[in-house]
Amino acid sequence: MDIASSSLFQTHKVTLTRQPSPPVNSCSLGSVSVIGFSLPQISSPSLAKCRRKQSSSGSVRACVAVEQKTRTAIIRIGTRGSPVVGFFFLGLSSYVHDSPLALAQAYETRAKLQAKHPELTEDGAIHIEIIKTTGDKILSQPLADIGGKGLFTKEIDEALINGHIDIAVHSMKDVPTYLPEKTVLPCNLVREDVRDAFICLTAASLAELPAGSVVGTASLRRKSQILHKYPSLSVEENFRGNVQTRLSKLQGGKVHATLLALAGLKRLSMTENVASILSLDEMLPAVAQGAIGIACRTDDDKMANYLASLNHEETRLAVACERAFLETLDGSCRTPIAGYAAKDEEGNCYFRGLVASPDGTKVLETSRKGPYVFEDMVKMGKDAGQELLSRAGPGFFGN
Repeated sequence: MDIASSSLFQTHKVTLTRQPSPPVNSCSLGSVSVIGFSLPQISSPSLAKCRRKQSSSGSVRACVAVEQKTRTAIIRIGTRGSPVVGFFFLGLSSYVHDSPLALAQAYETRAKLQAKHPELTEDGAIHIEIIKTTGDKILSQPLADIGGKGLFTKEIDEALINGHIDIAVHSMKDVPTYLPEKTVLPCNLVREDVRDAFICLTAASLAELPAGSVVGTASLRRKSQILHKYPSLSVEENFRGNVQTRLSKLQGGKVHATLLALAGLKRLSMTENVASILSLDEMLPAVAQGAIGIACRTDDDKMANYLASLNHEETRLAVACERAFLETLDGSCRTPIAGYAAKDEEGNCYFRGLVASPDGTKVLETSRKGPYVFEDMVKMGKDAGQELLSRAGPGFFGN
């Protein structure tokens, strides 16, 4: 089944209504359309609290409950979202701070495991455990102020180490360059499109936005590259939340435009909101953008074998190159860093890396080319990082 077309994900979709042609700075940004659904008929007294509610704004809020199987799951997958209490609950509204994208990635992992291993298609063989992370709970502050991207993985890592889950599904760009002890990340799924998408109701590109327009993004990487190329624009930094939340903020007039990872929009079947796709020359992506990583415990050979069957080696090597670059720069959420490695037409690795000052006034770039082999690619990433560290000098990042 196409997960993105299921009722679970259709209810999360936010469709932006493009206006005829009002001035961009008028903040007249239309209305939000939340697609409704019918709740499944599940006979359980525990589900009495799971009911449709009408909010003051008229949008529908609801939740879906899927009964846990009594048999023991062969694989328990950990992912981000609302906490599990006896049943699998997920709030369904564009205003709820859960992570439909993380859930889509968990479902993709489950589908790939079942396609490779028939024994995992039995009812209850795979259980998806949703874990609320600190990064999902605290949305009022920039990530850099509350501990960085590691806050999206901390609770999931703990559940993995403690044996509460068997594998953990991550967006690789959220994974710190160090892994917790007793864990290993041996698997990357086939990478999605790495580019960023421009979303706006009144302009087709960043270049078309009038001076003074506000672009919402919590990413310093995006902010610095936007301001470097378009210094007449402004950036709203604390523009956080899941995809649906950020689209709703855009629709509500908090900003005039935003940038989102095209990979996430594709996985959620929400590309209808895209006004244009930024080229790699206009916006170099985050390290590991578009890649899903799956971790397990170092002593769990059974899970390691399952994950080995899913690994896409070309993606794994590209991510290793990019993360070596990031680690060398000691990158954090306070540091505008971009990097992308890919196989060229000759079968070699071509890597591009970038660092910038937070205000976008200075941008340093470099590139490397070499064999598409793990050791060579990690060396390329480290060498590129060392070059940019040397060129940037002390105080470049303003820390």
